[in-house]
Amino acid sequence: MKPKAPPPAEPFAIVRDIGLGLPDVEATTKYDGSPVLKLGGSFMAGLAAHPSAEAGTLVVRMAIDDRETLLEDAPEIYYVTDYYRPYPIVLARLALLDAAALRDLLAVSWQLTAAKARTRGRRRRSAGPDGSSAA
Repeated sequence: MKPKAPPPAEPFAIVRDIGLGLPDVEATTKYDGSPVLKLGGSFMAGLAAHPSAEAGTLVVRMAIDDRETLLEDAPEIYYVTDYYRPYPIVLARLALLDAAALRDLLAVSWQLTAAKARTRGRRRRSAGPDGSSAA
């Protein structure tokens, strides 16, 4: 059996390393100081801060249909609490995610976040300098 690598000293380190390998992703912090990845100013992934989530949980942008598939396929890794259920995200037990699964998860999140960032950019460009509609 292959020995497991020791966990990083800071749980978000591997998420940050993989995420920053995707185009235009930035590592930053939320208002509470917890680490997040953003793309075009939009949330992509971060550590769960709500008490309904287990310690060491990653919150990742995910289409709700895709989330349901992950919940069915790997409930030991992926879950959602009532607090997070209305949002297009999935919770993942970071300690159980291998690097390949984390890469895939972040790549899907990147695609969804890029689409949201493009939409947000179009809305900003169509607004006047005071934020009103240019029409």
